[in-house]
Amino acid sequence: MKTIVKTLAVTALMGSASVFSASSALANTCGDVTIAEMNWASAGVLAHIDRIILDTGYGCNAELVPGDTGPTFASMDTKGQPDIAPETWSHNLKEKLDVAVKEGRIIIAGEPIKGGAEEGWWIPDYIANTHNIKTVEDVLKRPDLFPGAEDSSKGA
Repeated sequence: MKTIVKTLAVTALMGSASVFSASSALANTCGDVTIAEMNWASAGVLAHIDRIILDTGYGCNAELVPGDTGPTFASMDTKGQPDIAPETWSHNLKEKLDVAVKEGRIIIAGEPIKGGAEEGWWIPDYIANTHNIKTVEDVLKRPDLFPGAEDSSKGA
């Protein structure tokens, strides 16, 4: 898998990572490979692309398994499974991810989207301008502008 790690450095987003469990990623033969299919569209597409590349390009037996950022990272870090997480938004895991990389349990393969992507909270300009909202604190002071779906008296 070492070659595959280098070759498949095609999936991830900036501020996040395409991560590989080091134990399986460094195996000499491909064999069985598990790929986390995260529960959002872009990660699902990347998981399917990786599966096709591994199956047809390298003769692996690649299997998609359900995934989500926190549980997938924890499993990769402690159990070495799944083998690949094509897209991981790792801002909330940065310290733990850095330790896992430094200690050789996780390999970050690359960033497929040039320029990366951003995480953030977005509101329309007209709301920000009309209500002088410039900070998160300003938003929190005005829950009435962002009613929750389950309880409109609370901010979403």
